[in-house]
Amino acid sequence: MRGAAFLLSAAIGAPALVALVLPSNLFGSAPGTREWRADAPEIRVVDGETIGLGDRVVRLYGMAAPMRGETCQGPRGDSFDCGGASAAALMRLVASRAVTCRIVGQDGFGRGIGQCEAAGTELARALVGDGFAVATGSALRTAELQARQAARGLWSHRAGAPQDWRTRE
Repeated sequence: MRGAAFLLSAAIGAPALVALVLPSNLFGSAPGTREWRADAPEIRVVDGETIGLGDRVVRLYGMAAPMRGETCQGPRGDSFDCGGASAAALMRLVASRAVTCRIVGQDGFGRGIGQCEAAGTELARALVGDGFAVATGSALRTAELQARQAARGLWSHRAGAPQDWRTRE
């Protein structure tokens, strides 16, 4: 009976011990520190919701932007890449500026999820408020509603906005 108890405690204790001993970023770019910063030359825009800070990748917290290549229609019926438009809006926000991100989690791809700012501007709030992203949580819902009501960004022609945006209320 002692042997079974020993095996059971070893089976439970070993994974816990391994989890405490191994570094948290062993399997990707998991946050090692809670704040990441990069100067302007080290910043790259991956898409409308993801930026690279040197060798680290951060997805902006609290929002979602259309994917590159997703097609939207303008008020005159002209098609355009609304994911590219969101990425361009993010590029304008970070252009020639240092970016600082407070990492609040990690996504399924190992990217940090962060609340980021450049020159005092909170990037997610600005993108949602300018109509180039939607809020995924309650913190930015007011900014999204104001962008929709003012017909800013991709809300300028609601019928031509990204498909999954049209039914948001």
